Amino acid sequence: MSATSSHRPRLIPGHGHAGIEQAVNAFGLLRDYFEGAIIVDAHSRITWIDQRYRELLKLAADFDPVGLPVEEVIPHSLMRRVVETGKPTLLDIMRFDDRQFVVCRIPLKDEAGKVEGAIGFVFYDNVDYLEPILEKFENLQKQLTRAQAALTRERQAKYSLSSFVGLSDAVKELKSQVRRFALREGAALIQGETGTGKELLAHAIHRQSDRADGPFIAINVAAVPEQLLEAEFFGVAPGAYTGADRKPRQGKFELAHGGTLFLDEIGDMPPAIQAKFLRVLQEGEVEALGSNTIKKVDVRIIAATSQDLEAKVADKSFRADLYYRIAVLTVRIPPLRDRREDIALLCETLLEQTMRTPGQRGWVLLPEAIRLLESHDWPGNVRELRNVLERAAALAPSEVLDAAAIRRAMPQAAPRPTPTAAATSGGDLATRLAEAERDAILAALDASNGEKLAAARRLGVSRSQFYEKLRRHNITS
Repeated sequence: MSATSSHRPRLIPGHGHAGIEQAVNAFGLLRDYFEGAIIVDAHSRITWIDQRYRELLKLAADFDPVGLPVEEVIPHSLMRRVVETGKPTLLDIMRFDDRQFVVCRIPLKDEAGKVEGAIGFVFYDNVDYLEPILEKFENLQKQLTRAQAALTRERQAKYSLSSFVGLSDAVKELKSQVRRFALREGAALIQGETGTGKELLAHAIHRQSDRADGPFIAINVAAVPEQLLEAEFFGVAPGAYTGADRKPRQGKFELAHGGTLFLDEIGDMPPAIQAKFLRVLQEGEVEALGSNTIKKVDVRIIAATSQDLEAKVADKSFRADLYYRIAVLTVRIPPLRDRREDIALLCETLLEQTMRTPGQRGWVLLPEAIRLLESHDWPGNVRELRNVLERAAALAPSEVLDAAAIRRAMPQAAPRPTPTAAATSGGDLATRLAEAERDAILAALDASNGEKLAAARRLGVSRSQFYEKLRRHNITS
């Protein structure tokens, strides 16, 4: 390229170049502030490049780049993006071979505002002095990548069907049923007492379904205050209420798009939310709180409950139409007392996950200890069994767990209630059972100094179950 062409643009016939001409005319004022410059037209073809940029790129003296697409000369150039979007990149680091340039790219527009090209400057051809900043940026980028990967893992199913331990006939039938249901698209309802492994089975259904590559989003309905449930499910638009974030916040339905939404303790869903939830299931659309925009969602629902939803439907505390929507495929998990033959295998698995002291090879559970565990009713099911084993391991003087170690770790039995008049004078069975349950609740509350959560633990029931029983028996204090 001649000396003249290195300072004046070579115009490509048939295209306007008013902005390009003006840009080149300004170079005389700016030459002391950049190390090289280039101009492209509306088709991202090079129309001009100055001699210093040629030298930075180490172009051969007889090579003429004018008219070539910019990427053929500078592979990592983003000039085309600037031309197509009309938006500048005021500061960027561009790689060329083994070097890095600090560059700026600005769109060139005519008087009507139409983009007719772009101009790029190289401010620095040596970024060594930026090394601390670049290193910090790379570290932040790595942290962001790790955080995104961790978030992705959190939104994937953690358990497979093999995680549900047991060889009894009841467990074999349960797993067979789950495999069949996983291949279908209908909503599933998992029923079972607290601690039986409902969430584990929900993960397993997702893992074996066609949605396994999609997200698995879980929410415990009982753990979220009623006034926040709508925002949790459907999201929040910017400025929807005082104190709301200026950025939109996605709800659980949007986060679960293409995957599975797991609703634990769905029996605790307030009636007002039930109506809105049903509409989403019917229409497949969500509307964020404070927004007028409707968004389509493709989500499979898996719900779980330790309550009797049919009874709640009968007393009208749970909508019948919502119940039939979520109970398309129903799974009932047997309580641990109905599959006592699985306790030994469960103990072996749970003890493998129990913390050991340094140098300890493993826990040894003696046959007498297993027999003692098999004789317990386990109202808290597998969760209670895990807690007992962890407590026994913490209290044991060695890795050997005998019957004495297990007995020390077993929950203390609640005081037996004094027989009521109904129990001593007869009455139908339902009445006697209700009176006995009421007395047991009052005794647990008394032993727990009125602490409801502690009383629920004493009785081996979940918080939601306990509050339901309080309402049923009209116990207010």
